[in-house]
Amino acid sequence: MKRKILIPGILVIIFSFSLVIPSWVQAHCDTLEGPVILAAKTALEKGDVTPALKWVKKENEEEIRALFKKALAVRSKSPEAKELADRYFFETLVRIHRAGEGAPYTGLKSDPVEPIIGEADRSLEKGSPDHLVKHLTEELAKGIRQRFINTMEKRKHAEDSIAAGREFVDAYVEFTHYIERLYPNVIGQTHPATEPTRHKH
Repeated sequence: MKRKILIPGILVIIFSFSLVIPSWVQAHCDTLEGPVILAAKTALEKGDVTPALKWVKKENEEEIRALFKKALAVRSKSPEAKELADRYFFETLVRIHRAGEGAPYTGLKSDPVEPIIGEADRSLEKGSPDHLVKHLTEELAKGIRQRFINTMEKRKHAEDSIAAGREFVDAYVEFTHYIERLYPNVIGQTHPATEPTRHKH
């Protein structure tokens, strides 16, 4: 009797975000189309630093306020001065934001936002996660089923020869490690220090 693999919706959301969070941290907040820069642009357009302050910790607030005042004064002098002042404000805001996350600053990126992160942003704008959940559910189910099927096929011939056995072990390791990445997030252990210990196969 074949058992169907059931994936509770909440687990799908947790696991899927555990896979995309690195992209958010490393490539989203330092992109020109990311939320930090968008907040900075809004602040400069309004002449009010408030929208940008949420992206830095309280202890860095005064530094950003002081820089913002200087940027406003400089950017009014000429188009060239405006471009330079805005760029410097963007870079500093992103650098301080990332430092607050414990992440290095490697410069502003012009790369497009990862599609799945863009979808996450759109879900917040729409006020509904339904499309995001559907997309992630389909991708996660596909990933599990593909590895499961491959492992089952290799298992059938695992005892045929040493080579076949090793193919099974490779498939098994990939399958279990794929699943293993889900577990710490399911039980709420999201801190890097709580990453699961890899099995020794």
